[in-house]
Amino acid sequence: MADKYTFLAFDCGATSGRAVLATFSGGTFSMEEVCRFPNQPLEIGGKYYWNVYSIYDHFVTCLTQLGRRGVRIDSIGIDTWGVDFGCLAADGSLPGLPRAYRDPYTAGVPEEVFRTVSRADLYAATGIQIMDFNTVFQLYAQTKAGDAALAAADCILFMPDLLSYLLTGERICEYTDASTSGMMDPRTRQFDKTLLARLGIRTDVLLPVRDPGVPVGTLRPSLAAATGLGPVPVVAVAGHDTASAVAAVPAEDERFAYLSSGTWSLMGIETPAPVMTAESARLNFTNEGGIDGTTRFLKNITGMWLLEQCRKVWKAQGRDYSYAELVDMARAEAAFPGRIAPDDPRFANPADMVAEIIAAMERHDVSDAQVVSCIYHSLADRYREVLEMLRGFAPFPIERLHIIGGGSANDLLNQWTADALGIPVLAGPTEATAIGNLMMQARAAGLVADRWEMRRLIARSFPLKTFYPE
Repeated sequence: MADKYTFLAFDCGATSGRAVLATFSGGTFSMEEVCRFPNQPLEIGGKYYWNVYSIYDHFVTCLTQLGRRGVRIDSIGIDTWGVDFGCLAADGSLPGLPRAYRDPYTAGVPEEVFRTVSRADLYAATGIQIMDFNTVFQLYAQTKAGDAALAAADCILFMPDLLSYLLTGERICEYTDASTSGMMDPRTRQFDKTLLARLGIRTDVLLPVRDPGVPVGTLRPSLAAATGLGPVPVVAVAGHDTASAVAAVPAEDERFAYLSSGTWSLMGIETPAPVMTAESARLNFTNEGGIDGTTRFLKNITGMWLLEQCRKVWKAQGRDYSYAELVDMARAEAAFPGRIAPDDPRFANPADMVAEIIAAMERHDVSDAQVVSCIYHSLADRYREVLEMLRGFAPFPIERLHIIGGGSANDLLNQWTADALGIPVLAGPTEATAIGNLMMQARAAGLVADRWEMRRLIARSFPLKTFYPE
């Protein structure tokens, strides 16, 4: 076995993506961000798409940069958001761009589906929380509309698999990302084709599901030559970004809850089997795939989306606040009593987030600092509510909360969260998604054995910050 391994993670979010290089040597682990690039839905004729060709072009730019540096890469892994997919024709071309989950074309579709398959039956079959943009609702809407790309499809590929196809020419359906679709039986870990047939959804476009950690293929010959990297292997990591992030939680044992804090806040526990009860259905919890056969039992909470959209409004008005300034503003207005319900549908994609938040508070003359304070306090309160729900399902006592992702760097919100929950909050690493991606590549290379060995290595490599309730 080689003494030094180098892995590349492409970590793509709904607003930006990045390439992160990691070196494993002598039991140590170091990381370097190679490049970062923008990503956002492309609006054409009132419809919203993902420009996968632009993402691919950014990938190639990053790979070429590494080739010029003479970097030898042992493997590449890709993670993205869930639910969205692209269609692939029999000749290997894309008959259309993937639709974006924020496209309102699925508004009202769940209610249509429930006339054929009840809400209770759909949850009992899939264990996935009901959200308008679930893949099952997207496919139903596209089928009903006679979508030309879907009609021409030989198969569909979820976003990380579509991007790995563009790099390698090989098709795969990775488990963790497919598990977010609302089409899979989490007990068998296969698509429920009987359910889909009842809804008139094509099942011949679904590929066999593969576990994370398996090889996809190598860079296409033309790409290998153009970048100077040669035939680098591409590995199907935990392709769903939250699955990669949860794999990187530096926990000592199972007695924890996690909060992956970013545009969305994903809060849950790691369980050995799905939790599919009348109560979990009523509370709209979801069962998504994790590594080592685990289930990510969690709830989606609107997260920093609220603040990101407020920043856009303020910037357009000439007030471009940094994140550090926003924290100081919230701290100065810590006693402000205004609150909102972060998961209220009114905050999904309003034209003016600031105005919407102020209207929801039913207050007047609210300052920017008070809006930020409201967001932070409202998120902490929501985390407390969800933690109490999780305690009712967890087969173990929840003794601490691990916050990972970009939001873990917000010391003020971390402290307010610890105060609200009444348990210690351990913050970090901020780059959990990329780290989980890289660790799955290391695992595929035989450098680590399981998720606990991965977590011990992460804990040694990235210092955590602990916040105690005050």
